[in-house]
Amino acid sequence: MNGDTDELTVEGAWPRLDRFLQDRIAGLSRSQIQKLIRGGDVLVNGQHVKVGQALVNGDRVRVRMPEAESTTEPEPDTPNPTVLFEDEHVVVVAKPAGLVVHRAEGHRGYALADWLLARRPEVGRLSGDPERRGIVHRLDRETSGVMVMAVSEEALLALQQAFRERRVGKTYLALAHGCPTPAEGAIEAPLARDAAERTRMTVVSEGGRFARSEYAVIASTPRHSLLSVRLITGRTHQIRVHLAAIGHPVVGDRVYGHSGDRLAPRQMLHAWRLALDHPQTEKALTFEAPLPDDLIEAMNNLGLIIDDDVVSSSRSSVSMGSEE
Repeated sequence: MNGDTDELTVEGAWPRLDRFLQDRIAGLSRSQIQKLIRGGDVLVNGQHVKVGQALVNGDRVRVRMPEAESTTEPEPDTPNPTVLFEDEHVVVVAKPAGLVVHRAEGHRGYALADWLLARRPEVGRLSGDPERRGIVHRLDRETSGVMVMAVSEEALLALQQAFRERRVGKTYLALAHGCPTPAEGAIEAPLARDAAERTRMTVVSEGGRFARSEYAVIASTPRHSLLSVRLITGRTHQIRVHLAAIGHPVVGDRVYGHSGDRLAPRQMLHAWRLALDHPQTEKALTFEAPLPDDLIEAMNNLGLIIDDDVVSSSRSSVSMGSEE
């Protein structure tokens, strides 16, 4: 086995342990999860249990993930992140689309976590899953934008807590089909894994996890719009699922949107701004990632005109000081 994942906390009641883990861990089939449980690699409140163990609110579940061969060298065409900020505690980058954040069951090749380890070898001494050391949050492979990573143990623990307590501000840009009405609003709809296809998420009427996204239209045409979306929660695929649920899927998203969507080479979703307190100095920081060329090209092709203050984000930006 290659190490422990972060400990999971049960919300509500679950009739079976394997179903809970299938809902919470992407990339593992139910049979793989059952094999881990039977092999003693899953603990509930520190105890080995059976596959069909019932869970109650507040139970703590810890999982050791299966070991697998991996590639730590990038392919020649692997896109590289751009460093926005770096010190002895954190590294903040603009992740390019196409770069996986860390290895998982569906991807055993080079990842952002490998790039971080090569740049800052001390990351290898951090606690947690060896495949994810320094990683405190994630972006989808095809989503570009700002990410913060820990370099020191103090920063790791502080950032993990900040994300858990929702003290990190996350604002995305999403190029969407159509234009939401009203021009500003909130989408509040619980999310859960799709029972028919476990790699997908879906809006559910009961049994899901609370999720809220707040959006504002930046620019629009009769057929498309550029939205800023602020995440209040950070569920898997949250923005993509929420926008699709209100009839305005992300351009290029062939999973939750139109399967034949060829208006862009990928889902046009960009993690634009990240605001947080420095994990050591507690100084307020705001990072802004440059708009990637493919997003700018897609907006131009669709006739979307944006204000100068948005265009200015095509240059990397970092601000420090007190938050108003």
